[in-house]
Amino acid sequence: MPGSLVIYDFQMGRAREGPENFLREFGGRLQSDGYAAYGKIGGPSLLHFGCWAHVRRKFMDASKLDPKNVLCVLVVAAIGKLYDIERQAREEKLTHSEREAMRARECPALLAALKALITETGVGVLPKSALGKACAYALNQWERVERYAGTGHGMVEIDNNWAENAMRGIALGRKNWIQIGSESSGPKIAAILSVLETCKRLKINAREYLLDVLPQLAYRETRPELRDLKPVADLTPAAWLLARPAPTQ
Repeated sequence: MPGSLVIYDFQMGRAREGPENFLREFGGRLQSDGYAAYGKIGGPSLLHFGCWAHVRRKFMDASKLDPKNVLCVLVVAAIGKLYDIERQAREEKLTHSEREAMRARECPALLAALKALITETGVGVLPKSALGKACAYALNQWERVERYAGTGHGMVEIDNNWAENAMRGIALGRKNWIQIGSESSGPKIAAILSVLETCKRLKINAREYLLDVLPQLAYRETRPELRDLKPVADLTPAAWLLARPAPTQ
């Protein structure tokens, strides 16, 4: 069940050392915004993808400040065309390979025209203005944000919104949780949230899952004679779901 696991990591700050240590040996695909801490991390084979939602957001914010700027509006509309392709792929329930093929047909011309438009827009604005910063951000991230439409990346999303949405509950509750007791409790909280968010993504009833799994984990400590139960690896949300009987029609 690829792509189903959610893992939170706890750090006391946003410095580079956190993601650098967590992803030190990671050599897969990493999708993020342009935050500098993500710039040079991971193993030598890591492939970095950008986020079009962050690019679009900066142009939308600039458009709010200067609604009459036609070029800004055109950039937002052009990015919208990329999202139209993704929406169509979802509506048609395309596989990753089918979505990759659709992107290969539709995206290259749109991306080339969009890059030219952003370049043109950036020439005539102040670099420190909202629109100037939006153009600079997009062009600096260009190699990463266009990569999702390349060969072999049909499983990569156009943005990392799903990951940000998985953090939304934490962000909303941050003030309530500001007193975590001690730094050592942070990783425990991250582990609990990893399990719960994985259940949510897999559409598992978290209460049902925990009622089944937690006693089995507890028995390993309190009932040595029962340690021939399922291996711990078989109790992860994904493994637990696969082992469930298929629903009757």
